[in-house]
Amino acid sequence: MIFYVYVGYPVVVIILARLINKTPKKVQSMPTVSILIAAFNEEEHIEATIRNKLELDYPREKLQIIVVSDASTDRTDSIVQMHEAEGIHLIRQERRGGKSTALNIAYCHAMGEILVFSDANSIFNRNALKEIVANFGDPSIGYVTGKMIYVNPDGSPVGDGCSAYMKYENFLREKETLIGSIVGVDGGIDAMRKNLYKPLNPDQLPDFVLPLTVIEQGYRVVYEAHAILHEHTLTTNADEYQMRVRVSLRTLWALKDKAHLLGTRYPALFAWQLWSHKVLRYLCFMFLIGTYTSNLLLIYSNVLYQVLFIMQNVCYLIAVFAPALGRKTYRLFSMLNYFVLLNQASLHAFLKFVLGKKQVLWTPRKG
Repeated sequence: MIFYVYVGYPVVVIILARLINKTPKKVQSMPTVSILIAAFNEEEHIEATIRNKLELDYPREKLQIIVVSDASTDRTDSIVQMHEAEGIHLIRQERRGGKSTALNIAYCHAMGEILVFSDANSIFNRNALKEIVANFGDPSIGYVTGKMIYVNPDGSPVGDGCSAYMKYENFLREKETLIGSIVGVDGGIDAMRKNLYKPLNPDQLPDFVLPLTVIEQGYRVVYEAHAILHEHTLTTNADEYQMRVRVSLRTLWALKDKAHLLGTRYPALFAWQLWSHKVLRYLCFMFLIGTYTSNLLLIYSNVLYQVLFIMQNVCYLIAVFAPALGRKTYRLFSMLNYFVLLNQASLHAFLKFVLGKKQVLWTPRKG
């Protein structure tokens, strides 16, 4: 099962992509666009983000930029207000409500045919908007996500692991697009048709629920590799772990809310993708625990099991001590470290999910 989740499923997707090949029919058009940005205490990044959006290669008269401040207590609001003369629209939530609530508010004020979602620290490449919007020339497409490229300037092991994982995910999304729809998006550079937006519950994860809502309405969710977003990785295991627990927990609740998509009511192909790419991926910790436990029980029955048990322990020890090696860490060590971190976070999130716990609010880039 571990092999299937991380290798087998991608291999099958690659084969299906060659056979099906539903390449999006892009059309260069210029519909009206509303960029929605939810921000909480983002004084360090919001100026650069606003400037980035104003400098995008897109007709200014067709572009609306809305920033919703989620009861920020720093200079975020005043910085945004400095750009109101340039057409930036600030909306303030007096009480914290989280990203989902902020997007619902922004949606009510959006005038564009296309909604584009940006994080408060997301920096798009200059032609990103044109590249994303062109996909909506295909009437079967309802949601588009861009390409996240993580920058790891300090060379931290968790940063290297995160970058490698993101490359793996982007490759998989590229192939999933060719068979119909992708399963996961980034949230920092996404777009959807405004008429397909459905208001979110405060505890729902927009980056996962909105694409599934589009699937429910019979439209495709695709990946656009030429719409690029650069974002810095987190530099410590603790911050990355906290973020991954939050995302995993909210994804599990989203899967519960959209459990009907896992059955036969919707296309079987997408249900298989959802099971393989999300459900089994988030439950992979069970297979890892099962592998280790069964190996331990069989250790005296055959020398092969002894060798495998040693190999497992060596891999886990490398994963644990990789952060202590700092810049000297080999790429394989960083990947092992990140693999274990992901599955440990999934286990933590699963336990919180079973206990009925939810998370609506968080601190940016900390969890």
